[in-house]
Amino acid sequence: MSKVESIVLGGGCFWCTETVFKQLRGVIEVVPGYAGGERANPTYEQVCGGDTGHAEVIKIDYDSGQISIDDLLSVFFSVHDPTTLNRQGHDMGTQYRSIIFFNTSEQEMAAKNKIGELESEKVYNDPIVTEIKPLDKFYEAEDYHHDYFAKNPDQTYCQLIIK
Repeated sequence: MSKVESIVLGGGCFWCTETVFKQLRGVIEVVPGYAGGERANPTYEQVCGGDTGHAEVIKIDYDSGQISIDDLLSVFFSVHDPTTLNRQGHDMGTQYRSIIFFNTSEQEMAAKNKIGELESEKVYNDPIVTEIKPLDKFYEAEDYHHDYFAKNPDQTYCQLIIK
């Protein structure tokens, strides 16, 4: 049975995570943005400055009849390092933290179960530091961040991370 749901994930640079999730069957829309901070309507420059408390995130609208939350979380944990605090590769700062903002209790439970599964299977050498929080507010990123890699396929940073 088809049902459109939404979840917000932060796993480093949103240019990269947006591109990966847009390729999945069952994903309807992926929107880059900011969540988890104190400032209303933050700009990219403010978030990068590290003083808003926001993380770079993507909001994923998906058809739960075509793709499960567990599948989305499996992809999420495979495209970033959930064991590094406030860092993904060379990107450092709280805006790059690993975080899951859930909208339903089912999503919250799925996230906790996925982390428990990954830890019990010892998939990573270090503990998972991914935060799990209810979504309070999502702020859509500026237009030039949308479909960034598709618009800038020669961008070296994205080529290295995404591929």
